[in-house]
Amino acid sequence: MKQRKRLPKYVTEFHDRHGKSRVRFRRKGQTSYYFKSAPWSPEFMQEYQACMEGRAAPRIEPGADRTVPGSFSVLIVKYYRSAYYLDQRASTRATYRGILERFRREYGDRRVATIQKRHIVAILARKADTPSAANNLLRMLKILMKVAKDCEIRKDDPTADIKSRKITGDGFHTWTEEQIAAFAQVHKIGTRARLAFSLLLYTGQRRSDVVRMGYQHIEGEYVQVRQQKTGTSLKIRMHPELQKVLARTPRDNLTFLTTGFGKPYTPAGFGNWFRDCCNQAGLRQCSAHGLRKAAARRMAEAGCTEEEIKSVTGHKTSREVSRYTKAANQVLLSDNAMAKVTKAEKVSNLPKRLDKTNSK
Repeated sequence: MKQRKRLPKYVTEFHDRHGKSRVRFRRKGQTSYYFKSAPWSPEFMQEYQACMEGRAAPRIEPGADRTVPGSFSVLIVKYYRSAYYLDQRASTRATYRGILERFRREYGDRRVATIQKRHIVAILARKADTPSAANNLLRMLKILMKVAKDCEIRKDDPTADIKSRKITGDGFHTWTEEQIAAFAQVHKIGTRARLAFSLLLYTGQRRSDVVRMGYQHIEGEYVQVRQQKTGTSLKIRMHPELQKVLARTPRDNLTFLTTGFGKPYTPAGFGNWFRDCCNQAGLRQCSAHGLRKAAARRMAEAGCTEEEIKSVTGHKTSREVSRYTKAANQVLLSDNAMAKVTKAEKVSNLPKRLDKTNSK
């Protein structure tokens, strides 16, 4: 007798009260799902994958059954179960959830149907000192209103005519060469701080990527990166200084960087720790992300094209690159520009042709 193939994890088969055989996905923290296709068929595997990803069997939100009907808390739960949320990357979902849960704690019981434009403007006005936070909240409220319209909780969108705040300044401070030298003077090669500093500066990656790097990502003279935020795959030639630092780095951990307890860092934990390292060097305005911007600045000052810079940083558009290279040394760039013009004039003999024109 042919042995029946075992069902996948979290899947069971049973007979309901009518004697009908049914196959169910049941996993703690998620709603149950009853399969429509025969086990192990291609359609069944698609359904199973959707359950594992939380699309077919959405995550159960704690306290959802205690929320006020028609409130923002209910709407936020609906959003967490929608494609607007589930189709995002895990890192993006974590960011969005953080914004919404802060909003939910303060305004969760307010009714979605009765909120007006003036109410939202007033809520955003309370974040006048943090325009980026206000813009992030507005973006999330606009998405929530799409969900509200999809669910027929509202027919209009009170956020439609509300514009984002204009952001002044350049965001995270871009490290100068003097600040880079000051950090290196305090944190010598062989220290954890210098290792983190070198990975950030010489790969140009985000902290969420740096904390996951290990020897398994080194291939000859290259470091391979799959960016957590965008999914972009990069292969970057290692700077000689980074090679020198890695030569002093033990091979006894999965990641280059570990906490004092030998565990990998979380991006947030790493950022806080590196912030302390900057303070120890007297660089209170500097941060981990500022080194990513410094890497882009250095490439711009070296005369790299936008495409060359994007091949390292992983940026997709020129607009993104321009934000990072805005701090490039204007004098150095102008020197490079005029040197190129002078070189072109010598090759084309342009000055002599001008003299002939002027003599007529």
